Amino acid sequence: MNERNGLIIFLIIAAVMTWLSPGRPTKDSSKNNESKKANAYFEKVFQEKLDHSPEFKMRLGIKEDQGHWDDNSERESKISLARTERQLRWLKNNIDYDKLVDQTKLSYDLFVYEHERTIAKYKYRYHNYPLNQMHGIQSGVPADLISMHKVDNVQDALNYISRLRRTQMLFKHVLIGLEIRRTMGIIPPEFVFPHVVRDCQNIISNEPFENTGIPSTLLEDFTKKVNALDISTRKRDRLLIQAKQALLKNVKPAYNDLIAYFKKLQPEASEHDGVWSLPQGEAFYNSRLAYTTTTDLTAKEIHQIGLSEVDRIHAEMRTIMKKVGFEGTLQQFFKHINDDDSHFYEDSDQGRADYVADATRIVDDMRVELDQLFITKPKAELVVKPVEAFREKSAGKAFYQSPTLDGSRPGTYYVNTYDLKAIPKYQMEALAYHEGIPGHHMQIAISQELKDIPMFRKFGWYTAYGEGWALYSEYIPKEMGFYSDPYSDFGRLAMELWRACRLVVDTGIHAKRWTREQGIEYYVNNTPNVEADAVKMVERHIVMAGQATGYKIGMLKILELRERAKKQLGDTFDIREYHDIVLTNGRLPLNILEDQVDKWIASKLN
Repeated sequence: MNERNGLIIFLIIAAVMTWLSPGRPTKDSSKNNESKKANAYFEKVFQEKLDHSPEFKMRLGIKEDQGHWDDNSERESKISLARTERQLRWLKNNIDYDKLVDQTKLSYDLFVYEHERTIAKYKYRYHNYPLNQMHGIQSGVPADLISMHKVDNVQDALNYISRLRRTQMLFKHVLIGLEIRRTMGIIPPEFVFPHVVRDCQNIISNEPFENTGIPSTLLEDFTKKVNALDISTRKRDRLLIQAKQALLKNVKPAYNDLIAYFKKLQPEASEHDGVWSLPQGEAFYNSRLAYTTTTDLTAKEIHQIGLSEVDRIHAEMRTIMKKVGFEGTLQQFFKHINDDDSHFYEDSDQGRADYVADATRIVDDMRVELDQLFITKPKAELVVKPVEAFREKSAGKAFYQSPTLDGSRPGTYYVNTYDLKAIPKYQMEALAYHEGIPGHHMQIAISQELKDIPMFRKFGWYTAYGEGWALYSEYIPKEMGFYSDPYSDFGRLAMELWRACRLVVDTGIHAKRWTREQGIEYYVNNTPNVEADAVKMVERHIVMAGQATGYKIGMLKILELRERAKKQLGDTFDIREYHDIVLTNGRLPLNILEDQVDKWIASKLN
């Protein structure tokens, strides 16, 4: 071989090696590069969100900006919208969707979905009641400080005091927003006012606001946290003096201003219960249903689904009624159960402690059975706690608080033991499965612990997915042999019935113009729950239009997709794999969840 031919061969080999080398922009490497670019942007946007939200950092257990609250001003609201529009525009202009790997395509789709719905709902930002019996800064500020502001050192304590001092500005912007709503004719119904005023007064009662010798809610929390620090008595006393000063000079005026405004506003309370009476009320409600259910179901369709589900569940309840030997109508059976004291805990401190202990036992019993249902399980622990006294009168019967990313705070199943008649023994199992394991704790903790997905996918929220999973989780244990007591199984059905009735009543109030009284009557006539439950639920519908529709719609979709997979996969169907598909992609709108399940089914068939 002469020198020239040798050189040609060498160049050919070199060219082939270069073409085959990892550095060559092959189709796969091009996709990887574009995906890296997209994921880097997703992380940048998530960090931008963190930078603008000290409260989000607090929820994640990140100790930055601990002395601040979020900027809740109208100016920041407009800036935030512009930021959202800019982020969406950048993604669409700079990322080639076709060059992304499948998982990054999913991230892209979710990013676009979340940003577009945030932009779409901006025009309705005043179509709500920011202070109500369910939530608002009047209860949210103390709840966040007590449950999420950790005090591990003196600086943490100083940051707590700083937050106390900044409550006035936080409350000021809420009052501005309330006044804007007033000029638009968006004013809460009459029943909201005493709840809000009472919650406010609870926070500024006792020491240092009143000379009672009993510490107020916030002073008690701060004192307990500071007393746990290993510091000198002098430093501790100085911190306590500063906290008391902030409570008197900042917290008290903030709450007093809010109370004064609400009392002044009360005579203008809305005479109507549904959002149909608000400006663009029908369009707003339709947007709320789409937002909550992540479907295109209409109010009429949702109402009919609810009626059909109520009929089905009533039929299953009659079967249980016969099993326990009760003769009479279903409504008579409801009354029989509620009149039987054996189905309730004793209304005492011991009864409340017994409920929490038994709820913990139910969670522990389910925990050891999880391998039957799940491949992926959360690392975060779950604890059961009673709702704090300062908010127990207004809070719901149970709810879940997610763990921190670093594991410093476990997931928490809060149970409200204020009214033990509202949490009968026969509903204990289903309630614990919903809020704890395998419900919210499995879904939320697993989402937060996922690897190799952008952070924004770990913390998004879609009511139909999150609450749909939790309601589905009430049903799963039935298939595992739990609910062996027929009354406990009746409790499961009672809770599912409650969610089915929500579809009927929510759409009834906001689309069919039912009154508060009509909604209460529907619950009383169709469920075993006491009237006080019905009142609370209807009042929740009124202040949170559409929110309660997500539960049953989400559950039905998860069951529908499971049955589709069973039918197509036959003997190869594995419920653990199905649950993995549902839970290990983070939180998803129902239409995107359906796409993921269909892709999984197709992959199993190939």
